[in-house]
Amino acid sequence: MDGAELSRRSLLRAGAGALLASALHPARSLAAASRPTTGTIDLGELRRGTVREVGLPPGTGVVGLQWDRRGPEHPAVWLRARLRDGRWGPWAAAGAQDHGPEGAPRGAQGEPLWVAGARAVQLRSEARLPEARLRLVAAGLAPGEAGLAARDASELPLAQPVLDAGPGQPPVIERSVWARGTQLPRVAPSYGSVELAFVHHTDNPNGYDAAEVPAMLRAIYVFHRDVNGWNDIGYNFVIDLFGRIFEARAGGIDQPVVGAHAGGYNIYSTGIAVLGTFSGTPVSPAAKRSLQRLLAWKLSLHGTPTNGRVIVRVDPAGAVYSRFPANSRVSLPRIAGHRDADSTDCPGQVLYDELPSVRRSAARLAGTPAVATLELIPAPATTPATPAAPSEAPPPQTPAAAVSPPQLVATLRALATGAPLAGLPVVLQARTLARRGELVTETVLAEGITDAEGRWSLAASFAVGAQRTLAVRVVQPGSAAAGACVSPSVAVAPVPALSVPAASAPSF
Repeated sequence: MDGAELSRRSLLRAGAGALLASALHPARSLAAASRPTTGTIDLGELRRGTVREVGLPPGTGVVGLQWDRRGPEHPAVWLRARLRDGRWGPWAAAGAQDHGPEGAPRGAQGEPLWVAGARAVQLRSEARLPEARLRLVAAGLAPGEAGLAARDASELPLAQPVLDAGPGQPPVIERSVWARGTQLPRVAPSYGSVELAFVHHTDNPNGYDAAEVPAMLRAIYVFHRDVNGWNDIGYNFVIDLFGRIFEARAGGIDQPVVGAHAGGYNIYSTGIAVLGTFSGTPVSPAAKRSLQRLLAWKLSLHGTPTNGRVIVRVDPAGAVYSRFPANSRVSLPRIAGHRDADSTDCPGQVLYDELPSVRRSAARLAGTPAVATLELIPAPATTPATPAAPSEAPPPQTPAAAVSPPQLVATLRALATGAPLAGLPVVLQARTLARRGELVTETVLAEGITDAEGRWSLAASFAVGAQRTLAVRVVQPGSAAAGACVSPSVAVAPVPALSVPAASAPSF
């Protein structure tokens, strides 16, 4: 395919790839770096309709195009790499990405492309791009990673906890398997809700080896963090073509971690990306099975249906990426493609066309989910009666109000019917974070059993004048009557002591 034959549709069919980069002198060998390393090659102006060839430093794994913001926001620009055998690979669309909202405003930042092993790339733009530059990243194999080619997910370190929601928790490979040698996330994670799931593709080539996947994920992370300026990798989970599921953004696989994968909707959703390009190629059967099972588990765990639709408001913080104006109320599928909400082709036409069958399979796998809620109900303050004072005595000081302990009230109900779930175990947990969310600890504060109304309550004494709060949630760890589920967290003052009747706090 030469330059005269290029069209957006033909390029999308050809596929190719996307990934990452930040700033180092291009003459340095990126391959020499012991940890992910970034670089920049200044290109000057890219002229309309011309093909520009650029040599790459040894060890380059990913490239991404940037340009001055005086240029177009969505230019028609493509990139291809010279393969190891000397042939040129397929052209890939390298225009503006549509994720966010963390970091720089939309535009002037192209899609990152995986070009591992390439010594040169070619660029072609149908618009003038002023002050263009290539951002580079090297993220090679770490010691011991070559063995990943022969391993499946169950043989690798798995993320915790394991909660038996939906079809049962699929093996999720913990973040440390790919994040070794990288910097911590910029900040600790934030938490929202999981009212729907977005399916993405990463837009990189499909012909990768299993052993390359950790390096590819490191490259995505470095690009998202250091080039885009995001807090962490954008996706919550990534699935490779071998069906392995990887923990991506830090903060806990069982938590409603806010990602940076669908601008305008991140606070309501979880984001799952399949590693590859599916504009003209089907997703592998193994990846599709894992996608269906992960969706069924993650949505069921948070008490969210796998089918139907939900109405959400477009978050102004990321509305620049959305197809709809800020604060619009938008109806979206519970399992949505990224293009359903934002201005993008993601997750590729072929994978997008497969989403109806993915939804049907996920709904079958979900079984009978339960919904857990937790409320903090403050008790009204009471003022003790003041005895009458002799007329000659000075007026008494009004005593401070006596504060009764608030109540934490948990409720379990069946998702499909709303019927209360009685006699089920519940656990009250407090969340603490370390390493900016790479380490999440849930401390058990109390345990109980729901009553005939599906409720369990706890009176607690809270510290007065506390300087911080605790994030508290209730977990139903799974039973014969219902799969595991977790409630949204409630912010409360630290709990120095909990008075729990022995009969309501069994050990299990």
